[in-house]
Amino acid sequence: MTDHTKTDSHSEIAALEHEVYCLTKQLNEQEQRHLTEAMPDKYDPFDNPTEYKGFCGDYSKIQPRITETGYELPLEPDFSERKKLRREYSKGGWLMLFQFLLSNGLGYLLIQLAVFAMSTVNPDSDTAAISEYIRGSSILVSTNMLVYLFCNVCIALIGMKWSGIRYTSLVRTNDFSIGRALQYCMIGLLLWTVSLYLVTGTSDVFSKYGIDIIPDLSGVANTYLGKTVQLVYSCMIAPVTEELFFRGVLLRTFAKSNQRFAVFISALFFGLVHGNLQQFILAFLLGIFLAHITLKHGSIIPSILVHICVNTASTIIGYVAELGTVASILSYLALLAVALLGVIMLLMFIGKDKLPSTTPKQARRGILVATGSIPFMAAILIYSISIFWTLFAKR
Repeated sequence: MTDHTKTDSHSEIAALEHEVYCLTKQLNEQEQRHLTEAMPDKYDPFDNPTEYKGFCGDYSKIQPRITETGYELPLEPDFSERKKLRREYSKGGWLMLFQFLLSNGLGYLLIQLAVFAMSTVNPDSDTAAISEYIRGSSILVSTNMLVYLFCNVCIALIGMKWSGIRYTSLVRTNDFSIGRALQYCMIGLLLWTVSLYLVTGTSDVFSKYGIDIIPDLSGVANTYLGKTVQLVYSCMIAPVTEELFFRGVLLRTFAKSNQRFAVFISALFFGLVHGNLQQFILAFLLGIFLAHITLKHGSIIPSILVHICVNTASTIIGYVAELGTVASILSYLALLAVALLGVIMLLMFIGKDKLPSTTPKQARRGILVATGSIPFMAAILIYSISIFWTLFAKR
């Protein structure tokens, strides 16, 4: 065999070896791609295109089997998955129960300390006079501000630690701009306006049975200092701390398997925590929208801005109403004009961003599992009783 023939043979063998190598590599890549496609996405195991990606967290902590190749979530959760989901819903229930006990207990303690201190300084004053002074001065509103500032922040921090929520995840905002902020604020004012009419209609119905759903705020914070404290709390502290707790912690805790369920449950608790039917109506409506934009942008920054806008507008209009009938009418006409723009903004918003829908698998992992949580149901019951108590205690 000549050298030339040997060279040709070596070349053919090398070419065949290279071709075999390429085919083997291609087959390995196809197999790896097939395995990857067959494996569920642990951050989106329900493959729901209407949900906002990256908000619910790692579902493999609830169902570790989704990391197995070829595994598909069954329609009904198994015992282990149901137990872990119920544990997440119980976390939200416990946080609400802690909030109720701590805020009411601490508020009662501080008021009693104020009464005791004033009785010690002015032993001739009776309890009724002291209570009236506390109500009309800055003491009551300051106590309320300190209590809810402390409770909302502390319990939110506990919830973040408990659920493994990172601080940066609360403020890392996606696709948000000044234009969107203005749009959302107008929608928020629209929802507030709608709630005013709903409250009026509901009040008319209840008044026929001798029940007044409007809280009696006469004589509260009549001093300039008291009004200033009330303004700071309503327009700044309450929006930030409430969004931290309700949209920062509760919404994420309840959104493990079903974002739509989380939106309505977090809004329900947001309404219940206000303690009266009038504020419940606004807080529930607004809470749905605030939860929606939190899901959309992955951050509590948009909801904080809208919350500040609504609270500031309601507070200012309340102060303006005290100036006289003409000022009150003008302020409500201005609000109505903004609300009409809010209708357009809302139609534009829901035209592109509808609330997430629920798949059959998610429906069996939402309220059906949550109702099996004792802390979850106890929190709803206790807050509901509190609202009914405020209604019927006046009769």
